[in-house]
Amino acid sequence: MPAAPVDAQKLIDFCAAVYAGQGVPEADARLIADTLVQADLWGHQSHGVLRLGWYLDRLRNKVMNPVTQPEFVIDGGAMAVIDGHDGVGHVLAKLAAEEAIKRAKAHGIGAVGVRMSNHFGTCMYYTLMGARAGCVMMLTSNGGPAMAPWGGRKKIVGTNPWSIAAPAGKHAPFVVDMANTGVARGKIYLARNKKQKIPLGWAITADGAPTTDPQAAIDGIILPMAEHKGYAIAAMVDMMSGVLTGSGFLSAVHSPYKTAEKSNCGHFMLAINIEAMQSLTEFNARMEQFVAELKSVPLAQGFDEVFYPGEMEARNNTRNRSQGIQFPDDTIADLKRIASETGLEKLLPAL
Repeated sequence: MPAAPVDAQKLIDFCAAVYAGQGVPEADARLIADTLVQADLWGHQSHGVLRLGWYLDRLRNKVMNPVTQPEFVIDGGAMAVIDGHDGVGHVLAKLAAEEAIKRAKAHGIGAVGVRMSNHFGTCMYYTLMGARAGCVMMLTSNGGPAMAPWGGRKKIVGTNPWSIAAPAGKHAPFVVDMANTGVARGKIYLARNKKQKIPLGWAITADGAPTTDPQAAIDGIILPMAEHKGYAIAAMVDMMSGVLTGSGFLSAVHSPYKTAEKSNCGHFMLAINIEAMQSLTEFNARMEQFVAELKSVPLAQGFDEVFYPGEMEARNNTRNRSQGIQFPDDTIADLKRIASETGLEKLLPAL
């Protein structure tokens, strides 16, 4: 029998209390909680409350500081670089987004690098901040080793996600958010939680053999999307997020799943003020035309509709906020475990 749907707001309250109990300031704790639950609302459970315990363990292991103390090491007009000093990645990414938007409004464009940060959830949570403010926003971030360089068999390159978002007139914002592996590593963890096999082509074992076993994939190597092209894009993202910002790169970065190791990850945020190039009214009208043309093409066999990037997440968000979110048994069990360990059983919504 499927698990009962969970109310999003009650889940945010519970997750925020978990982090506040570890010394995270209330506003920051609620931000982390909101990013996790929002990912579930969008239908991306690989980046939702599945990760609640991972961030908790990073706080407990003192590799992520509960109180984030950002330092502006460069602050010059349209440009800034922030040293996060191992603070909460969500807090640092939000600050970087706000700074990029502010600088774009003043200068037409704003670029903010973040060094020595932590994993922050979904990229689109932050690029959508720019879209809502009338900007085209781009974000890159690097992660711990997951794939090998093309032609190699030692993983030193992260999944290294990136996102671009823009307003789309009467439609929900246009937003792309993707890792450069064939699949985000969190989706393999989710498959393990659901006790499902993964498709061939997602990963190989540590010995280089194809696998459908999610645990073997986690222990092995995740494959890049589009073969050498995915590897090249991942390397580009690492250059922008790690090398350019002064943060860690390649094997110096550790994933959020390595909960006893400092992350050393970096982020790069770029905001373009649309009104510095054309009126926002004109841009929105052009985006509506853009979306309409995408959706007007004849359908391929097996498809009922063409979606523009971000449309499916917007629909999922509306439905899940109304009907509640359903979780796999292993995620529910982990939430109950955390509630018991933290003494917050009364705050955990019915599961």
